[in-house]
Amino acid sequence: MTEFFIEYGLFLAKAVTFVVALLFLITGIVTAASRQRSSDDDGSLRVRHVNHEIESLREDLRYEILPEHMRKAELKAQKKQDKQKKKAEKKADKDGAAEHKNRLFVLDFDGDVRASAAENLRREISAVLQVADKNDEVIVRLESPGGLVHSYGFASSQLTRIRSHGLKLTVCVDMVAASGGYMMACIADRIIAAPFAVVGSVGVVAQMPNFHRLLKKHDVDVELLTAGEYKRTLTMFGENTDEDREKFKEELEDTHVLFKDFVRENRPSLDVDKIATGEHWFGIRGKELGLVDDLMTSDEYLLKRSDDAEIYEIHWEVKRKLADRLGFSAEGIIQRSLDKWLHKNGSRWIQ
Repeated sequence: MTEFFIEYGLFLAKAVTFVVALLFLITGIVTAASRQRSSDDDGSLRVRHVNHEIESLREDLRYEILPEHMRKAELKAQKKQDKQKKKAEKKADKDGAAEHKNRLFVLDFDGDVRASAAENLRREISAVLQVADKNDEVIVRLESPGGLVHSYGFASSQLTRIRSHGLKLTVCVDMVAASGGYMMACIADRIIAAPFAVVGSVGVVAQMPNFHRLLKKHDVDVELLTAGEYKRTLTMFGENTDEDREKFKEELEDTHVLFKDFVRENRPSLDVDKIATGEHWFGIRGKELGLVDDLMTSDEYLLKRSDDAEIYEIHWEVKRKLADRLGFSAEGIIQRSLDKWLHKNGSRWIQ
């Protein structure tokens, strides 16, 4: 029996030692990673030359569908052609006679309720504006069902920077650009949508639960103190009056007016009063109403432009903490819960 306890004690000591060592190792890795990060180094810009990918896909498929006896000859001819092309480009650069294609900068915006992708978008736009000239074009592949007014107002302001810089802006909608998403899209010189993409929804909605009667039933009082007649209108826990509701509705109407004026300013040919009913339409109907200019997918548009332009996909990649990557971030969990709550019970938002 004594030997059993000795062996068990040794085993327990080894297990504890291993766990402690593992904890020290993890702590060291996390600490080292934290030290390497600086306040300014929170991400990096990724640039992808889309033309190269399109060419690679074409050549790979072409090579595979050729009869086997023709593959070697095709590969040899392609290498010779590439060599001659590089030689010609090098000579043209040396002589100063090189003809440079126009450039297309492709940005992506995948919008949630808070338009949180605007943070990455602002960095990407800042980078593009420093190198682009008047002959270049910015394409934004936009997907969003709408969200909070102030958040999408900020995101829209980022796209306005492109127009203010004198660059052509094209927005491509493959699935949905409604409400706040359409607020962003309407800034573009040209809106391209897939035939069944959802566009429109120029309206404002707000909803809020009220627990006053429930609290009153259980003898719970809520004290709400304000300074200013309209500092607070509708509330979740206090008793709402008709006057509160009327004021809140007045604010919604004013937001809707601002939304309509914004769309009218950016798309003067559009009959805003006709489409500002809060309805949404598929791309086909949207083109008939003037909400969009052309019907095609973003892939189709980029493929067409790859013949006469150099296409660069720009993406700001945020460095995420280990906890975020593993999904253990308390902040991330809370934020996801907040997004779900806003979708159901949110304050005033464009939708």
